[in-house]
Amino acid sequence: MAEATHRLAALPAERGEGELFGSHDGRQLRIAVICGRFNAHVTSRLLEGALRKLDECGVTEENRVVVWVPGSFELPLAAQLVAKSGGFDAVVCLGAVIRGDTAHFEFVAGECAAGLQRVQLDTGLPVAFGVLTTENLFQAFERSGGSRGDKGAESVETAIEMVNVLRDVTERGASLRSRARTPLSY
Repeated sequence: MAEATHRLAALPAERGEGELFGSHDGRQLRIAVICGRFNAHVTSRLLEGALRKLDECGVTEENRVVVWVPGSFELPLAAQLVAKSGGFDAVVCLGAVIRGDTAHFEFVAGECAAGLQRVQLDTGLPVAFGVLTTENLFQAFERSGGSRGDKGAESVETAIEMVNVLRDVTERGASLRSRARTPLSY
């Protein structure tokens, strides 16, 4: 949690009129959480944090779903299906890839991240990356509700904030377009 607070501390105390910041108000949002079963002793902790944060942000149980997949490598495909379903405002993906003695770590972690980014860009739907990529099990526990924060909860905040900021940007753009004196042509 200290890392997240540190990042946010760099924001100005007073925000200008032209600045848009998404809120963590999820009362009207529909959120899908996709969780990998591999390393379940870690991902179950991430899911607990995510569900707790959904409650805190006002996302009702009726407006959320938890989808289980075998592991982190399968997250992008499930996220793509959820995003294209049209039933959700954001997707939170949770997984844990812990380095081992083979190159498996690099392939799974890299492809998972690239795949989730592609889903987000292709669909325009926020896809939060709550996949731990750690050197060892201790680091994974520390980042899933331990002394180094709760990536499950942070990922929910990220997803909700992105939905809200994207809506604000869309509304601001529409407002500016409607006030334009002459239509822009490219």
